[in-house]
Amino acid sequence: MSAPTPHVLPGATLGVIGGGQLGRMFVHAAQRMGYFTAVLDPDAESPAGRVSHHHIHTDYTDVDGLARLAGLAEAITTEFENVPAPSLENLAVARPVAPAAASVAIAQDRIREKAHFVRCGVACAPYAVIETAEQLAAVADDLLPGILKTARLGYDGKGQQRVATPAELAAAWEATGGVPCVLEKRLALDYECSVIVARGQDGQMVHFPPQRNLHRDGILAVTEVYPGNIPVGQAARAIESTRAIADGLGYVGVLCVEYFVLADGTMVVNEMAPRPHNSGHWSMDACDLSQFDLQVRTVAGLPLSTPRQHSPAVMLNLLGDLWFVDASDTTVEPPWADVLALPGVHLHLYGKTDARRGRKMGHLNITGPDIDTVRSTADFAAAVLGLPIPLSE
Repeated sequence: MSAPTPHVLPGATLGVIGGGQLGRMFVHAAQRMGYFTAVLDPDAESPAGRVSHHHIHTDYTDVDGLARLAGLAEAITTEFENVPAPSLENLAVARPVAPAAASVAIAQDRIREKAHFVRCGVACAPYAVIETAEQLAAVADDLLPGILKTARLGYDGKGQQRVATPAELAAAWEATGGVPCVLEKRLALDYECSVIVARGQDGQMVHFPPQRNLHRDGILAVTEVYPGNIPVGQAARAIESTRAIADGLGYVGVLCVEYFVLADGTMVVNEMAPRPHNSGHWSMDACDLSQFDLQVRTVAGLPLSTPRQHSPAVMLNLLGDLWFVDASDTTVEPPWADVLALPGVHLHLYGKTDARRGRKMGHLNITGPDIDTVRSTADFAAAVLGLPIPLSE
């Protein structure tokens, strides 16, 4: 966003490109504050579109659809990073857009993203850019074993291949079709964490406590947030690095940055998401302001308040696998009544019409007076649902 704009006050319409679950939760947050909402998404059954005041069924690059969105909404955001950056540029001619196309474009490309991290003085895992056969041949031996990641369109473990030898690397790159990639050295991890910040048009920035995350098969499974979940020094470094990354972009909006903490205690940045993030869903029930409340404030140009966590929290990601009891294609509704009988359990389902294995269908937030109580309840809920135990590693 190029310049500060007047506040967009409740009663106006806020727009969002993308109709997935993040858009749905943004729409709910905006509506609670008194805004009308407009969603642009090509899926007539999109979760956000089904609950919004306006649903524009067009492709993200459709000029007429974008014009309709700009005509309805007084400020516009996005719920996913792979929206075409030119579409955001198109909208920004007429309306305030946050985050800006330039920030989203950097997050869409791992090569540009890593270069930005380096410019901000934030350490990355050792890596090499592979765009040509010559760069492939020049990869240093000490980067192997590693993970080959496509520069674009990778998320939730997609577009990633583990490689241990130069021959495996060459075969993996060929399997991508020779598209631009990044090879990252595999490191001995202690744990993973993330930090979510919200940055306003005036540069004011607030953040949530760092989140400790557990991934399974490349998809976030569990997030824990409570005092002491991350050593104080590491938490401070993660917050400082995230603020530097956001400031370096001149960012406006909600931004999540993920980190690897290594076995020796050092920390390296993994990637950033220019939007609310799965690891921040706990904030909906454990804080006085959620990440979606702050997304509304940033796009509307409203003042930011530091969110206050009032309860320790565990978030369990709910994938479509829970609807399948065996290897068949028959779906069965999970035992929600048994789960909801537990104290401090908050169920959030995303309104998706079809359950599919690996598809994010919802999440479960568990809050309570202390982390031992919360963990005990989370373990029990996981057992009821058939999720892997233990919840932490």
